[in-house]
Amino acid sequence: MMKKLLVLFMILGCFSMAAQEKDGLTLHFREYLGYVKKYHPIAKQAELVIAVGEANLMKARGGFDPKVEVDYNRKKFKGTEYYDQLNATFKIPTWYGVELKGNFEQTDGDFLNPERTLPEDGLYSAGVSFSLGQGFLANDRMATLRKAKFFREQTLADRDLLVNSILYEASVAYFNWLQAYNDREIFRNFLENASIRFEGVKERALSGDIAAIDTVEAKIAYQNRALGLTQAEVALRNTALELSNFLWMPNDVPVELEDGIIPDTSLQNEIDIALEILGKPLDSFTIENHPKIKSLASKIDQLVIDRRLKSNNLLPTIDLEYNFLTETPELINSLGSENYKSGLNVRLPLFLRKERGELKLAKFKLRDAEYEYDNATVSITNKILAIYNELDSYDEQNKLVFDIVNNYGVLLSGEERKFSFGESSLFLINSRENTLIDARLKQNELQNKFFTAKAKLFQSLAINPENL
Repeated sequence: MMKKLLVLFMILGCFSMAAQEKDGLTLHFREYLGYVKKYHPIAKQAELVIAVGEANLMKARGGFDPKVEVDYNRKKFKGTEYYDQLNATFKIPTWYGVELKGNFEQTDGDFLNPERTLPEDGLYSAGVSFSLGQGFLANDRMATLRKAKFFREQTLADRDLLVNSILYEASVAYFNWLQAYNDREIFRNFLENASIRFEGVKERALSGDIAAIDTVEAKIAYQNRALGLTQAEVALRNTALELSNFLWMPNDVPVELEDGIIPDTSLQNEIDIALEILGKPLDSFTIENHPKIKSLASKIDQLVIDRRLKSNNLLPTIDLEYNFLTETPELINSLGSENYKSGLNVRLPLFLRKERGELKLAKFKLRDAEYEYDNATVSITNKILAIYNELDSYDEQNKLVFDIVNNYGVLLSGEERKFSFGESSLFLINSRENTLIDARLKQNELQNKFFTAKAKLFQSLAINPENL
């Protein structure tokens, strides 16, 4: 009768080992990443990068905003009005260093400079100023706006890189938490088996069926399982704390993971969908569409513009201005070539050492960025190739370790059956069980590496998931 009870206990133990506890709320991987992307401070910081790019573009466009300038001066001393001068100008900057402007001047006073003497009702002018040398095909206004447009494209790519990076780190934390949970469940189930076996051995020892020393063997096995469970519990709590680093409330308050929440143990089919790497074979990858490459390409475009501007600074400064003058602006035909004001300004440094030095620095910066681009292209491509190879290898390893675990389980079950008939020993059972535990832990570790490799592929492709 005692032998039958022991066999029954062992069978129940095997069933309990094969089942996992379902008494907690499950935090699904996709749901978890959705929280991270929406509420994590770094994810929010990534959105600020785009806002910076838009603000920078608005600032650059401000260089082409129309301007109104008013200059008014008056001097009166001891009842004498020395001068009363008003100068109002409206300017419209345009693309190729050309500036359109309209002007109104009015002066009065006893001590005016003769050249400032104007008609009583003032003088109107309409004209244009432009640069023929330096500043015609390239100037600061044009360069700033062009670079701002490329910078906006760069911020979009940088945003994707930041979001991808935090989601990768969050994924690894989830996988580590899952591994710790699975390890804990293994030790919990085997502790239950050891407890059942220990009670059965004590009953058999009391009935004189086996030697009393066998109870010591069973108790040591039970204590080892309890020690392993304690260590697994600590690892689970620590990985849960690491996971909590990525959980935040909408009002920027960090959240700590509660004890009753467990990971999704059937994660295999959800990872590819959550990370949006499902159906992405190697031949579908295009390096030019990678956010890192896009960011570097935008950086190079900005440096090319900067180099052109520095090259243009080697030209002489030739500023021309021509204004039509009239006292009756309401009459269009009053703007004639007989009344005008013009000017010419020419400047040319003799040695151009400052300009030539700036051009060399611009060329060096551009070449440095091109080297970085070339290196990143090769590095990212090879890394992605390596990860695809790694995934294929892990897929094969997982199949092998699954068979190994099953075979070790068969050996343990056979040893337990032989023990129930008095044909084996607790030492052999414990040895088989230790080997099975190691294999199960190795299986969890390999699964973690497989999942982490998928996360590395997600990181290498720099995907910013749209459906989280």
